[in-house]
Amino acid sequence: MDGHIRKVYVPMTETGFYILLCLRKEAHGYGIVKKTEELTGGEILLSPGTLYGSLSKMEKDGLIRFVREEEKRKVYVITELGLQVLELEMKRIRRLYCSMMEATEDERY
Repeated sequence: MDGHIRKVYVPMTETGFYILLCLRKEAHGYGIVKKTEELTGGEILLSPGTLYGSLSKMEKDGLIRFVREEEKRKVYVITELGLQVLELEMKRIRRLYCSMMEATEDERY
């Protein structure tokens, strides 16, 4: 993974994270929106402008690839590079979570 990709995508935006997480299986934009809404209990709602701008940039950067078109919807899937970026972000999130739990183990929420 080159420095440009690491600099642009790590740490990731929530939008980028959910796009890559969803694209571990082939999906189109609307499917990504619905899956993200489901995973977050409706707390994150991806707007079309943000979603399609991110998909375009991620495709250009090689994190996802266009697979086919279904009923005028573009279907994408994550690439090997995208999986590497997603794994880096998941490790970072795990580290943050573990640190938070350790620092607050005697506190109540």
